[in-house]
Amino acid sequence: MTIREELEKREAEWLSPYGTCSARSRGREREIEPCALRTGFQRDRDRIIHCKSFRRLKFKTQVFLAPEGDHYRTRLTHTLEVAQVARTIARSLRLNEDLTEAIALGHDLGHTPFGHIGERTLDSLLPEGFRHNEQSLRVVERLENGGDGLNLTWEVRDGILCHSGTQRPATMEGACVRLADRIAYLNHDLDDALRGGVLQAFEVPQDCLRALGRTHGERINTMILDVVENSQGQPEISMSPLVQSAMEAMREFMFERVYRDRWRAEEEVRCDYVLRGLFGYYTQHPGEMPEEYMLIGYQEGTDRAVADFLSGMTDRYAIHTYERLFVPSGFSR
Repeated sequence: MTIREELEKREAEWLSPYGTCSARSRGREREIEPCALRTGFQRDRDRIIHCKSFRRLKFKTQVFLAPEGDHYRTRLTHTLEVAQVARTIARSLRLNEDLTEAIALGHDLGHTPFGHIGERTLDSLLPEGFRHNEQSLRVVERLENGGDGLNLTWEVRDGILCHSGTQRPATMEGACVRLADRIAYLNHDLDDALRGGVLQAFEVPQDCLRALGRTHGERINTMILDVVENSQGQPEISMSPLVQSAMEAMREFMFERVYRDRWRAEEEVRCDYVLRGLFGYYTQHPGEMPEEYMLIGYQEGTDRAVADFLSGMTDRYAIHTYERLFVPSGFSR
């Protein structure tokens, strides 16, 4: 018996009836030789960690645009925090931790530069619209690995696609990541907003703090414990009405005071302007994109190729590219 087969045997014995055994996966689009050491979901996690899109997350905005402070979250640290929260829940509910981690690590691979600002811009420019969860799936199926994609299992791809939007994940592990994403971003975005002086502690709704906790660690702990207590032995991931209500109230507060407040308005206009300028330029000059995107242009249309190219950019690369194309440089010999 190989190590992988031993791991699959342990999964079958230990996972809850609602957990997803790797040996029962619906498989990949292209069959591959099984690994002697790793299960299918473990291989997916490793493929995601080693891909270029994952590395670029460290220079993509979470909430604060290109922050100068060392402790503000980026899209990469957000991803790691989601993975940590989701793994803790999955382990406690005896779900497949490897599947959960793979979905969490891949869920934001398709996010644009400048966070949701960039997503809204591309959504308005593409006739079919642009949603980062769909782009994350496109990254792992089409864009990575020279156009071959990462060839991930069906369960991981389903979880990546359904981590946001109206579609619900087919697995409990995917549902775990979907909720962990919200738990993570609400808590760390509040922490960053307080650190950055966008909010003062006394402004945070007291009802939410009483229900969830007064510190960052207390709030995350409350939410995770509540999810585990209310989901054990159940076929779905859920929270108690009290904690769910407090979490939704906190989310409304964050949208009003942080995500959509005036302090971001000027930066949003600038980011939108940069991406619109780049989109216009490359739709007129598609031959200046890397060859892989030129090929997509021939196969799926120029707009689609440009959206793929721009969404893969980091914040700083988008800014530097805009400056190179549109900002005059001084004469030198």
